[in-house]
Amino acid sequence: MCGIFAYLNFLTPKKRSEIVDILVQGLQRMEYRGYDSAGIAIDGSNDIESPHSKVALLRKAGKVSVLSDFIKESADDLDMDMEYNIHCGIAHTRWATHGSPRDVNSHPHRSNDKNEFLVVHNGIITNYREIKEYLEKKGHKFESETDTEVIAKLTQHIHDRYPDFSFRQLVETVIQQLEGAFALAFKSSRFPGQLVASRRGSPLLVGIKSNSRLQTNHFPVSFSKDAGWKWGDEKQTDGRRFMSNHATHLRDESSFVETPNNILDLSIAVRSSNGSAKLEISDSTTAVRPFDSADWEVEYFVASDAAAIIEHTKQVLFLEDDDVAFVEDGALTIHRISRHADNGEQKREVQLLEMELQEIMKGSYKTYMQKEIFEQPDSVVNTMRGRLLPSRQVVLGGIKEYLPDIKRCRRLIMVACGTSFHSAIACRQILEELSELPVVVELASDFLDRETPIFRDDVCLFISQSGETADTLMALRYCKPRGALTIGVTNTVGSSICRESHCGIHINAGPEIGVASTKAYTSQILSLLMFALTLSDDRISMATRREEIIDALNDLPNLIREVLKLDDKVHEIAQQIYKEKSLLIMGRGFNFATCLEGALKIKELSYMHCEGIMSGELKHGPLAMVDEFLSICMVVCNDHVYKKSLNALQQVVARKGAPIIIADNSVPEGDLAGMKHILRVPKTVDCVQNILTVIPLQLLSYHIAELNGANVDRPRNLAKSVTVE
Repeated sequence: MCGIFAYLNFLTPKKRSEIVDILVQGLQRMEYRGYDSAGIAIDGSNDIESPHSKVALLRKAGKVSVLSDFIKESADDLDMDMEYNIHCGIAHTRWATHGSPRDVNSHPHRSNDKNEFLVVHNGIITNYREIKEYLEKKGHKFESETDTEVIAKLTQHIHDRYPDFSFRQLVETVIQQLEGAFALAFKSSRFPGQLVASRRGSPLLVGIKSNSRLQTNHFPVSFSKDAGWKWGDEKQTDGRRFMSNHATHLRDESSFVETPNNILDLSIAVRSSNGSAKLEISDSTTAVRPFDSADWEVEYFVASDAAAIIEHTKQVLFLEDDDVAFVEDGALTIHRISRHADNGEQKREVQLLEMELQEIMKGSYKTYMQKEIFEQPDSVVNTMRGRLLPSRQVVLGGIKEYLPDIKRCRRLIMVACGTSFHSAIACRQILEELSELPVVVELASDFLDRETPIFRDDVCLFISQSGETADTLMALRYCKPRGALTIGVTNTVGSSICRESHCGIHINAGPEIGVASTKAYTSQILSLLMFALTLSDDRISMATRREEIIDALNDLPNLIREVLKLDDKVHEIAQQIYKEKSLLIMGRGFNFATCLEGALKIKELSYMHCEGIMSGELKHGPLAMVDEFLSICMVVCNDHVYKKSLNALQQVVARKGAPIIIADNSVPEGDLAGMKHILRVPKTVDCVQNILTVIPLQLLSYHIAELNGANVDRPRNLAKSVTVE
């Protein structure tokens, strides 16, 4: 989805060229999220006496590299050597939802031709048509087809009506009128050196970089009074419009902010003579006071994704829904409009990112996806580290306190989308076997559409690599108030699902940059397998089965290395089928999820039609498609459905089909006689076998896409993190 990046430097002198480089590099770090256009907004005056008097808006459809070239072409109008002590810049990569990919539809969007207010937005505004209609009647002219432009125009409209509003007040008033999901960052020539950011439903975090060390890592939240603007139903013929019955009192700043001193001001975290700050926290206030302060500087980074920030700072603060982050005079404060009845004092914790810059670099690999496929021997070790103990116990610290409640539940419900959904299918059978509970697997969008009944004694698992998947997050918010115990299974610490669930399992696969998920999928399966093992740790009848699975997990990294040696052979097969229009992948039992996931990878990377089929359903329709011209791949493993899998293979061969076979080493050669292409993977326990059988299909999808000249890391029309419904 769209990527937001904003950068504000306070008393850290930067040339305009350096600011542009930081903004563009931030966008490049988020390219994997999927996008079709990009843009930045920076101070554009070349007059050293009034450096903030106007804003330069630079936008282009296409890749970030196209934008970078356009900025270089604009260098004649912009003095790139001009230096700013204080500057705010915003940047954006757009994934089209309203309006085609064109320069004018690219972000940032502006309030007027003077570029007085600019905004970047990730999400969808569902009531933008009504707001646009209202603003058009008030004389505002629109230049784009997007929903985002109404935000910039509305900010301008309220500012014109109430010129005494602060920048933060304007934004707080605007976001109260918006319906839908959004993450926003605002810049204005009216408020130079200030930055406002807010979120509702879409992820946003703030990075803090300073030579001064923070001695407290909690930002108190200030609560602002309601702005008084209402979107109401009028009986007049012009329909809905804005009203402002009580807004005039907002001109008094003290009446607007309920707790004006309840802030953490970085301006007082200054360097002493030895380069570090001494801070003292008073018992009577949440403000922090320094000693021996001489000068100080700070840089702020606002982004949709930690990958854009990690090279600058590891100190980050994750915003909650309806938070407003405001930077003025180098001070960062967090505000909210309303206080929930059950909330006392609220704080936002500064956290340290654990990822390293090299983790989001390609290294010696050609693409991120290739790197992530070959990282799987290490990623599965990271997933199991500290959990699968030498004593052969399995300990998941994130759910340990809730384990008794989980074991007493009525049913387990796994909710997910896409690849995460397939990982749930892959583990459904073993969860049923070890827990002896009914296990339901739900697509998040369908789960919400049906308004599925949820009970207090249900346990619901929400699986998402990013932890921000919109449908999965909405499903969590649907289940939680109905009393279900919610468990988040994510790869992103600090994500919305991670924060809002009762407990969770971090899959710890490491950053995944390629849009098509590979190592996160195998780590999700592994995490769910360990979850199943914890549910059965006190069952003597399951002891032998558990030992068998634990042995297989200990051997897994080496087994994956063996499978990755098939790369050259998979490439040869890809060379023979990459021009085909359709491919069927068949399997059953634990390997049905492998078929679904392999088909999804081939579809999203190579744009070839591909379908994963339960081989038990072959006679119920799909067999009609089989002939000597159809490309087919079949997964045949020596497990409890082996004879049934062989039966399906014989039916395909009888119709002159020539399938590619993925089989474990224990399958007899005689049963596969006459098969032209056989990919052998090591034999392991049945519920772990699907981790090994999916890797050849990951490699196949990669090579087919490469041979077709497709962009493997950023397939068309797709985004890494789907943060809108």
